[in-house]
Amino acid sequence: MVTAFHDDGSLDVEGTARVAEHLVDHGNDGLVVSGTTGESPTTSVAENARILRAVVEAVGDRATVVAGVGTNDTAHSVELAEQAAKIGADGVLVVTPYYSKPTQEGVLAHFRAVAGAGGLPVMLYDIPGRTGITIAPETYRRVADDGHVVAVKDAVGDVYRGVRVMSETGLAFYSGDDQLNLAWLTHGAAGVVSVVGHVAGRDYAAMADAVAVGHLGRALEIYRRLVPLVDVVMQRVQGAMMAKAAMQLLGVLPTRAVRLPLVPAPDELVDELGRVLADLDLTGGTSS
Repeated sequence: MVTAFHDDGSLDVEGTARVAEHLVDHGNDGLVVSGTTGESPTTSVAENARILRAVVEAVGDRATVVAGVGTNDTAHSVELAEQAAKIGADGVLVVTPYYSKPTQEGVLAHFRAVAGAGGLPVMLYDIPGRTGITIAPETYRRVADDGHVVAVKDAVGDVYRGVRVMSETGLAFYSGDDQLNLAWLTHGAAGVVSVVGHVAGRDYAAMADAVAVGHLGRALEIYRRLVPLVDVVMQRVQGAMMAKAAMQLLGVLPTRAVRLPLVPAPDELVDELGRVLADLDLTGGTSS
């Protein structure tokens, strides 16, 4: 989920809680807080605490709350994991260390250090397009044996590879790529971790339910219906920019402010997003 900011870039705690409530009211049964979509590279440890506490207090009794704690500094990630456990997160999301490009031994040591810090269930995040490295199958096997890691958010783009890792490790895989949500679900994924879910939570829940009971035609119908939405949210600019714009269009947030190096979504894209939301009848706004 996005993190709300005021126009001056300061943290909007009340707006963040409002986003969390809106998402849970509109079909999302879990929230990832302070992930990339939450602009975590720009938030401090203290701000992360305020963000997580606000979300746990707002919806922690109605949804699973997972705290993003992954960085390319193991000590920093350990600090964030310990903080998340104290505040009451249900689990943590740990991305592969980015930019540093450690060896697989380094990746494994990083994961083990963070997983042991807070004592919470861990979801790994494999997104080589942003981190520069991919988690090797052998690393998955070794970290799965430790017991703390229970799930993977996969944005590698190779479903067949993911199926093999799932079968070899027993880890629960979640689609981390909205373009591949249906493909992942039909190949055994446990669910989706979605940016487009900011405005299509109910649709994705219905799609997952349809796959679970074998109604693949219905699932495909939902997937195809959402293609224009996935395109405008995920294919043009960074997804956080468009998710913020969606929250503004729906009246959940007063502004689509982001922190540099991101900039607010351009007006022409926001206008297009508004048209797509209207076409899909997803302009209901905030819930009472």
